[in-house]
Amino acid sequence: MEDDDQKALDLIKELVHRLLYTSPHPIPSPSTSSNPNSSEQQFQQALRYALRILSSRMTPSIAPDDAAMAESIKRRLATQGNSSEALTFTDLYSKFSSKTGPGSVKNKWAVLYLLKTISDDRKLLKNQSISRVSNGFFDPASAGGLPALFGNGLSDRGSAGNEHYRNLGDVDVKSLSSNLGGYSDNVKKLRGLSSIGKVEKKWSDGGLNEDFEKLRVSGENSRGLRGKENVGKGWSGGVLMMSKDPENIRDLAYKEFGVLLKEENEVSEEVLVRDVLYACQGIDGKYVKFDEKADGYVLPEIVKVSRATHVMVRKLCELGWLFRKVKGYISESMERFPAEDVGTVGQAFCAALQDELSEYYKLLAVLEAQAMNPIPLVTESATSGNYLSLRRLSVWFAEPMVKMRLMAVLVDSCKALKGGAMAGAIHIHAQHGDPLVKDFMKRLLQRVCSPLFEMVRSWVLEGELEDIFAEFFVLSQPVKAESLWREGYRLHSTMLPSFISSSLAQRILRTGKSINFLRVCCEDCWWADAAAESAAAAGTTTTRGNLGYGETDALESLVAEAAKRIDKHLLDVMYKRYKFKEHCLAIKRYLLLGQGDFVQYLMDIVGPELSEPANTISSFKLAGLLESAIRSSNAQYDDPDILDRLRVKMMPHNTGDRGWDVFSLEYDARVPLNTVFTESVMARYLRIFNFLWKLRRVEHALIGVWKTMKPNCVASCFLAKLPNAVKLQLILTSRRCQVLWDEMNHFVTNLQYYIMFEVLEISWSNFLKEMEIAKDLDDLLLAHEKYLCSIVEKSLLGERSQTLNRTLFILFDLILLFRSLADRLYEGIYELQSRSTEASLSSRDKTKSRAKSNEKLSEPGSWLGEGRKALTQRAGEFLRNIGKDIDAIANEYSSVFDGFISQLPLQQHIDLKFLMFRLDFTEFYSHLHPNTGGKLLP
Repeated sequence: MEDDDQKALDLIKELVHRLLYTSPHPIPSPSTSSNPNSSEQQFQQALRYALRILSSRMTPSIAPDDAAMAESIKRRLATQGNSSEALTFTDLYSKFSSKTGPGSVKNKWAVLYLLKTISDDRKLLKNQSISRVSNGFFDPASAGGLPALFGNGLSDRGSAGNEHYRNLGDVDVKSLSSNLGGYSDNVKKLRGLSSIGKVEKKWSDGGLNEDFEKLRVSGENSRGLRGKENVGKGWSGGVLMMSKDPENIRDLAYKEFGVLLKEENEVSEEVLVRDVLYACQGIDGKYVKFDEKADGYVLPEIVKVSRATHVMVRKLCELGWLFRKVKGYISESMERFPAEDVGTVGQAFCAALQDELSEYYKLLAVLEAQAMNPIPLVTESATSGNYLSLRRLSVWFAEPMVKMRLMAVLVDSCKALKGGAMAGAIHIHAQHGDPLVKDFMKRLLQRVCSPLFEMVRSWVLEGELEDIFAEFFVLSQPVKAESLWREGYRLHSTMLPSFISSSLAQRILRTGKSINFLRVCCEDCWWADAAAESAAAAGTTTTRGNLGYGETDALESLVAEAAKRIDKHLLDVMYKRYKFKEHCLAIKRYLLLGQGDFVQYLMDIVGPELSEPANTISSFKLAGLLESAIRSSNAQYDDPDILDRLRVKMMPHNTGDRGWDVFSLEYDARVPLNTVFTESVMARYLRIFNFLWKLRRVEHALIGVWKTMKPNCVASCFLAKLPNAVKLQLILTSRRCQVLWDEMNHFVTNLQYYIMFEVLEISWSNFLKEMEIAKDLDDLLLAHEKYLCSIVEKSLLGERSQTLNRTLFILFDLILLFRSLADRLYEGIYELQSRSTEASLSSRDKTKSRAKSNEKLSEPGSWLGEGRKALTQRAGEFLRNIGKDIDAIANEYSSVFDGFISQLPLQQHIDLKFLMFRLDFTEFYSHLHPNTGGKLLP
């Protein structure tokens, strides 16, 4: 314990020694330079005072807060005009507070409170006696205060003690602030003092006197020459004293300076300060008024003040000009608020600016209160430190000036903007390195972006577009239900703020569209559960106010979760409830003629009807034939809802059109399927149907020719009875017809195989794969569009294949023409056979036959009334004419087909090369035309 007491005593002595002899501006008394005993007495009194403080039971009545205490000391130094000392104190405090770990002071607040208390004592004792002050802070130790510093021997030295105590207070802040970092470790050890009484006793017994001389000598050596010069100038009882000017030279200089200031300035500084404060509120003062020409508050030149004052007033009044701009924008916007060009975001911006101006008004109120205190002259001492001068005003206006300039810049940037565009423009100014500006902009943007983020939340989780003033980056327009997804909503790029990326905006748009599509088109209400689950998964709720500026990650998480769940629910509704896949398959089977038995039976029963002129055909009769084809094929087992959607459609027709040219099938895609199967999509399906229908018609025609040609083996028995010339001509004509049929059938069969397998089946297989991996309705629409485009391009119906398409339809027309020519040929052969049979009738029937022949003798073109010779001649002429027509068709077909074959390799689509290979897999056409053979093969 003795060792601990001795260590504590040594620390206290070292602390007092540093305060007395290492002050940055020591002003010792003249008597102390020649009297070491006086210096020793000063040290002992100061040491005893320190021990009294440490042994007292006084406790502060305020909450311990070291940062607040340091700020209080700094403000006091600044208001006293000691700006440099305030900066020094701030630097020392930052070092003192940052020091942690072993050897550091934990109770930093107590040290700062000690310094502030000593400084307060000095101020109180300037105007009060020691006896009056002791009733408070210096109450006896038994009452909880500090013990009396002076003993009985010093009690009668009231004035000397008072002077001593006042000067001791002069040491506190300056000396302690300069030594704060040096003795922090030693002050920490003072917490372990357990027996201060023993230390006091040892001091009173004179045990401390023997160490004083060593400390004094070391202190004098540490001060150097400056300390030695100041030892004898102002020390009295160990307290720093200021010596007075015996000739009052300083007072005279101050008075002359004051007179000079009055002569140079006819307006007092108090009046100018008041006018500047008025100007900063947008009000004209007595001298400082707003000049329209100069566009600012100016102090007229006729007012006699110094040039420096003119400059200072002009700089301070810049704040008033900025305030006038900001206030004018707020007033103008609020007057126009119901108008669409302001909006909720603009209103929030004005409210945020008004809040900042409210804080600005509070500052001005404080400054106006301080401006009521008179500014002391240089010859006077201030009765209050809270007076306000122009220079002090410039310090007070430093931070508001930065904020007001920033608000004025924002006002200029946002005058012609609204909604998301305004939020984006403000966000650009938030990218700043100054922490003050960054925090200010963040606080401002949180208010400004609040309506915008509320719109995002409402759109993503509820599908509601609460955008009265067209501020949101999602625009809606009234459309029909089938166009809701494609045309109902779109992005408004000019309203997209820069802190929301384009990809995020697209996800936001799609999520809200999905909710509206489910609610309007699908009549679904279970999307609300998916929205609640997505909000819970993102760590938020569906209530208002959960999103704000600076929470981009939370926004992205919410949008991602909502999009994933709502899109999945939408696809489930489309696949399961509305059977999207089944309807796509039905369109493939009926409009793309994939149901073979149905198509064949339909052609058989509607063929005779479609051969009639288009204007004579009844659509109701064709609808009945369609029902018959469905009931007579496997189509009867399909879903009744699908069969009910299949209908007959008669296209617009011209004069001379046949039923084959205007007949088509259509599929009624109702809501919501018509979002995928739109009018334009169904028009392309109709175009594909017409192409496939004509291909099937050509195939059906060739089959009909084959049916007509096959029974000719029965007619071969009568060839022996014909003349050789007619017999040879009939054989050659039939062979030409057969060869041309084979060539046409080869082309049609391979083309149909290519269309049905290489085009339709492969495209359908790819479409099914892409449907499985589709994550949202946009992916599904894209997959269907790709499927449809693939069919159109590969079927030679695309824009790049128009020439081939026209050539192909010419070939189809030639085949149909061949069908009619072949029918004429075999009808003539059948008639020739029947006439030959009639010529060989029995004699008993000849009379009757001649009577019938005489009745038909007058019919033009009849072979019966001309006899056998005439019959032979007419048969030969008929066969020659038919043979010429067949040759003409064959030549034209070959020419057109060669052109078709030569154009195939020029097509860009790679799948058309498979068609080329199938048509010329034997290289027949390449060898037939060696000059173009190189062009035929890819």
